[in-house]
Amino acid sequence: SVHLGENSKIEDPAPLQLCFLPNFDLANDATMCPPERNALKDFYESAKGQDWTNNTGWLDPYLSVCSWFGVGCDDDRHVINITLVNNGLAGTLSKEIGDLNFLKVLDLTDNDIMGTIPKEIGRLYNLIRLRLPYNVFVGEMPTELENLTKLELAQFHGNRISGKMPTLDW
Repeated sequence: SVHLGENSKIEDPAPLQLCFLPNFDLANDATMCPPERNALKDFYESAKGQDWTNNTGWLDPYLSVCSWFGVGCDDDRHVINITLVNNGLAGTLSKEIGDLNFLKVLDLTDNDIMGTIPKEIGRLYNLIRLRLPYNVFVGEMPTELENLTKLELAQFHGNRISGKMPTLDW
């Protein structure tokens, strides 16, 4: 067990690896272990980040996610943009992508991401642009996309997705 809750000198956020140690007492503290950073770690691992063309800064235990390649943040350091076009992403799109509550732009065009588009993408209520063309996505279009009421652009061509884009009520 790692117990640091009594240590007033610990910096926030805690180093990334610390947040994933078993029994770390501050693992559920959003200041110490920001959920957005945790979601990006899962995204990186699921999309085989170690093999990306450019993964500068990703998973660095001391860098802000706002300085990770392809990640953009607002003034409050919330992730609002992930743009990793033609960057060698493979593997799958993790369901934790839905934990990026402030995300406005997700552009993963021209990579090799496989599998289905996770239904959790429907929790990205602030999403304006969703670009997933030229990957290897298969399966049904998630009906949860109907929850994305701010969506202005959605691109899925060059995949093997069936079904229709849900009607959005704007």
